[in-house]
Amino acid sequence: MTADRRAPSRIVILTGAGVSAESGLGTFRDKDGLWTKYDLEEVATPQGFARNPALVHDFYNARRANLLAAAPNPAHAALARLQRARPGLVTLVTQNVDDLHERAGALEVIHMHGELMRARCAACGHVWDAPEVMAPDDPCPACAAPATRPDVVWFGEYPYHMERIADALARADLFVAIGTSGQVYPAAGFVQEAAMAGARTLELNLEATAARFDAVRTGPASVIVPEWVAELLD
Repeated sequence: MTADRRAPSRIVILTGAGVSAESGLGTFRDKDGLWTKYDLEEVATPQGFARNPALVHDFYNARRANLLAAAPNPAHAALARLQRARPGLVTLVTQNVDDLHERAGALEVIHMHGELMRARCAACGHVWDAPEVMAPDDPCPACAAPATRPDVVWFGEYPYHMERIADALARADLFVAIGTSGQVYPAAGFVQEAAMAGARTLELNLEATAARFDAVRTGPASVIVPEWVAELLD
C-alpha cells in the first residue's frame, strides 16, 4: 500500500450519544432525550452557570455518577479493536463527554465537547481530573480560585481540537458517523467536509438522518458497529 492519502486506509470516525445509549447513558435529542427533561439554558450554558453554579454542578454530578456506573458496550469495543488494528490510521472523534471509548481500549480519542471526568478552572483555564462530586466553591489546584466547572463545552462555546479534526477530515479516505443526530454544528458539517475532500461517507445509526451519506446502515450500535468492523478487518 502506498502512502498516498487516497489509499483506503485513513478513516475518521465521529461518534455521538447513540454509541453510548446502550451503556445506559442518555441521548439528547430523541423524544425522551436529556434536553426534553432539562432546560439547557440553565445547565449547559456559561450564562446558566453564572446564574446558578450549584444547579449546574448538581446536573453534572448526576451525569458523572451515571457514567461511573456504566460500562462500554460492544460498539465501543469494536471501535477500539479497529483503532488498535490500524494504529495511526483511524482517527476517533467523539461528541460524547464520557470515557467509554477509552475504557474499551481505544488508543486515542479526540473529545471535541470535553470530558465529564475532567474539571476546569473558569478563572485560569487549568484542567485536572474531576472528583465524582464537584461544588461551586471547590478551589482550583493551580490558582486556588473558587471557579471550578466541568471541562465540557457548553452551548455558545467553541468545540475543542477543531484544527486537528479538520486536518484529519482533509486526509480521510472514509468518514463514518455513528450514533449522532446530525443536527449540531460544527459536527453536522463533517460529512460535507469529508466528501468535498474526496472521502467516501458512511452513516451507522439507529435511524437514518437527513444528512447525505454515500451509504447508510441502520440498527443498534452494539450490533451494526461490530459487524462493520469485522467486515473491515476480516
